Amino acid sequence: LPGIASGETIIAVAMTEPGAGSDLAGIRTSAVRDGDDWIINGSKTFISSGINCDLCVVVARTDPEAGHKGYSLFVVERDMEGFTRGRKLDKMGLHSQDTSELNFENVRVPNANLLGKEGRGFYHLMTNLPSERLSIAISAIAGARAVFDETLQYAKDRKAFGQPIGSFQHNRFLLAEMETELEVTENYLDRCLQGVVDDELTAVEAAKAKWWATEVAKKVVDQCVQLHGGYGYMMEYRVARAYVDGRIQTIFGGTTEIMKEIIGRDLGV
Repeated sequence: LPGIASGETIIAVAMTEPGAGSDLAGIRTSAVRDGDDWIINGSKTFISSGINCDLCVVVARTDPEAGHKGYSLFVVERDMEGFTRGRKLDKMGLHSQDTSELNFENVRVPNANLLGKEGRGFYHLMTNLPSERLSIAISAIAGARAVFDETLQYAKDRKAFGQPIGSFQHNRFLLAEMETELEVTENYLDRCLQGVVDDELTAVEAAKAKWWATEVAKKVVDQCVQLHGGYGYMMEYRVARAYVDGRIQTIFGGTTEIMKEIIGRDLGV
């Protein structure tokens, strides 16, 4: 943990597989007990920091018959035999962080590298996912707010037909809608943060924050590209980079559709 906190040790979390994304129950990577060790076999994809990681927390199936109670977490170290990196994936955006495929072929991991309790991997993941989802929501809205503020200034400075483009009623209304959507969302996120402080944030509240904030951010940034016109398509402008970087936010950490499923089930339907 000290190395991770200082940035000297890079860590990755390997959950997603080629055939299992939102459906974590579809994970096929296995860990079989062999004396005091575990033998891990399988593959993962879309793993953030997969190329550069020193430690990788791998979600593996340890009991095929136990359903959600059949998953465990293992810390795989960089130089363990059989642990190999696949492709560094060519992403649309977020180029500053590598995302890769990982392969595990008879990787021998000591029992000391079992993270948490055997059979409680799914529970450990679900316990921490609300915090991850809230952080994604906050990041999405913070980014959208920065892009909106720049776009508002652009709308005041950029002139067309002899007047600032922001003064046209359609554009003025669009700016008013975005400001309202951002501020309403920011207030809900503040409420969720208070829930974190009070240790009361629920998985359902985090799901609401995640899907709503990322969809609002996607909409706002898209509209800001439109307001910039041709300049909005140029990568030298923040709005263009935000457009490609932010698109993943409605997908990673749990898709919008999965968030709605969590909320809907909580409603009893």
